[in-house]
Amino acid sequence: MCQSATLGRGQHFALEDQQVSGRTEERLSRSSPLQVNSTRPVLSIGDQRLPVAKDSSNTMTRLVLSVVYPILVVTSLSNISLARRSADLYCGACRALVDELDWEISQVDPAKLIETGTYVLGPDGNPVATKVPYARSEMFLIELLERVCEHMEEYGEQTDPNTHRSSYIRVLSRDGGIIDLPNTQSTADITSNLKQACEKLAEEYEEEFIEFFSRESSNVKDQLCSKRTDLCDHALHTHHDEL
Repeated sequence: MCQSATLGRGQHFALEDQQVSGRTEERLSRSSPLQVNSTRPVLSIGDQRLPVAKDSSNTMTRLVLSVVYPILVVTSLSNISLARRSADLYCGACRALVDELDWEISQVDPAKLIETGTYVLGPDGNPVATKVPYARSEMFLIELLERVCEHMEEYGEQTDPNTHRSSYIRVLSRDGGIIDLPNTQSTADITSNLKQACEKLAEEYEEEFIEFFSRESSNVKDQLCSKRTDLCDHALHTHHDEL
């Protein structure tokens, strides 16, 4: 009987302990600061999800937008500006290259001829070698395209004060005199970038340049730089002086 009573008491104490423990766990569960209400709004920043108070969620969102939005706008405008400068550079290089090719060709005696390597039958039935002006020959034009971009060192960048678009124009005359032009600057970076763009175009569009300059053509800058290559599709009426 004693053993049974002791056992009963032990079981009673164990039951009380379990009940006390359960109530304690329940109280701890209700009061634990580590538990996050699933209905609380969450702010996502990258991979982080941070719970915020309901009354501060709108304030936090506005704060983030006030910081991020201007950065996005500035970045977008910067990218547009860079794209525009690149377009102006290659357009200017193409138009300057056309000017320089025109001038170089004009310096060659038009009476100077060269055989093309092809033959036609003459009046007497014998083959006669065909000849073309040396300045319009493929051999001369290829050689010219390899060196003509050196003249880009004699150019400067002119900025339109209204549109802020750039064009490229000679700042040194053919006889070496300095040409003072408004809104124009010439630096080592400007001439280097223009020369590199010129060389790239001379290589990439070699066939097109030879095609246009193997014969006399009018309005070559617009025909070649705008319509054929789309390099100056924004500048069909851009004025470039030929000095």
